[in-house]
Amino acid sequence: MSDSAPDNRSKRSIRVGTVVSDKMDKSISVVLDTLVKHPIVKKYIKRRTRCMAHDEKNEARIGDKVKIIESRPMSKKKRWSLESVLKRNVQIEK
Repeated sequence: MSDSAPDNRSKRSIRVGTVVSDKMDKSISVVLDTLVKHPIVKKYIKRRTRCMAHDEKNEARIGDKVKIIESRPMSKKKRWSLESVLKRNVQIEK
């Protein structure tokens, strides 16, 4: 690779979201929350986007805060990969 070639990894988008489903093998479903300002009312509205991410080691659990990175398409819906688990969800045993 030459010195003038751009690094494709730096162009990939990184998002932070919450895991809402981990029932699949090597896959998680992540909700991404964003605040958008309404053009007329000028109040902030919460927008939610749900996306699938590849979790190779099955390390993410429901409620965890995770960082996901854009990747090649791995299936019909999976276009993201798990980068890291930022915060674990503490579950109380009954």
